[in-house]
Amino acid sequence: MSTLGPTTTVGPVAVLGGGAWGTALANAAAASAPRRVTLWMRDGEAAAAMARSRENARHLPGVTLHPGVAPTADPADLAGAEAVLVVTPAQTLRGVLAALRPHLAPDAALILCAKGIERGTDAFMTDVAAEAAPGATLAVLSGPSFAADVARGLPTAVTLASRDGARAAALAAALSGPTFRVYHGSDPRGVEIGGAAKNVLAIACGAVIGRGLGESARAALVARSFAELMRFARAWEARPETLMGLSGLGDLVLSAASAQSRNFAFGERLGRGASLEEAAGGKLAEGALTASGLVALARRREVEMPVAEAVAGLVAGTLQLDEAIAGLLSRPLRAEE
Repeated sequence: MSTLGPTTTVGPVAVLGGGAWGTALANAAAASAPRRVTLWMRDGEAAAAMARSRENARHLPGVTLHPGVAPTADPADLAGAEAVLVVTPAQTLRGVLAALRPHLAPDAALILCAKGIERGTDAFMTDVAAEAAPGATLAVLSGPSFAADVARGLPTAVTLASRDGARAAALAAALSGPTFRVYHGSDPRGVEIGGAAKNVLAIACGAVIGRGLGESARAALVARSFAELMRFARAWEARPETLMGLSGLGDLVLSAASAQSRNFAFGERLGRGASLEEAAGGKLAEGALTASGLVALARRREVEMPVAEAVAGLVAGTLQLDEAIAGLLSRPLRAEE
């Protein structure tokens, strides 16, 4: 039985997902304390290759794996983890948790790191996890961070939230290191809303730049996107101060301004005239998969989100970019809110 409290440390940690972000978080967790970090991935050959080379050559070339990180594809290696960072894509979260839950300690904390809304159910990640792993202690980790920065030890700050505030504080303290600063809170809904919605809104900001509309237009769009984000969060009973922090405003500003963001880059290529397939470039842009769910949830609570609706139309192929821009520019003038 775990006795994890706000002043205790976390022992072994597991990370589910061997992509760039999973590898970066494994490095950060290993650097924060002398502990074993199990990095689980589906592909046994990839895990063996990473264990030999001490590098994730496919996703993070040039970054050395921390000595405390143990790549594996064997679910049995997850058994002793006290904290499990779930870093699989949002659309695979349910299946991964259902398959691996029997191999995890019953009292292990599940820290959800995917940013999105499940397609088909329009469910938030915490709701998906609650169904796939009943009774598990859940937390959400999100914030302005690029995997390459975290993996290389560049200064980064994120937020970890759980309904159990003391557990959140303990987990945040345990995962924080010299350059990876983890703040904590008790509003997981707000944190996951910020992470999911900013991906959608970043696509719009990328499209503006790709279309050559200028930095003034992008800045205006960031501000109006943040207003949408705040309206949506209030409607889903998240705390406004959560969205004013790292996982809301901070993550939106980062994702809406850098080509390192897959969602911004996806939108930028759309703005230059690429097809949806060309814009994706073989990489996952989670915002493209989340857009329809975000809009559906907004309509359910009668929340106006014109930028998100424009993105949803673009990725569904029902709206052309010039139509979307014209629609946003022709909206009635109103008091700013």
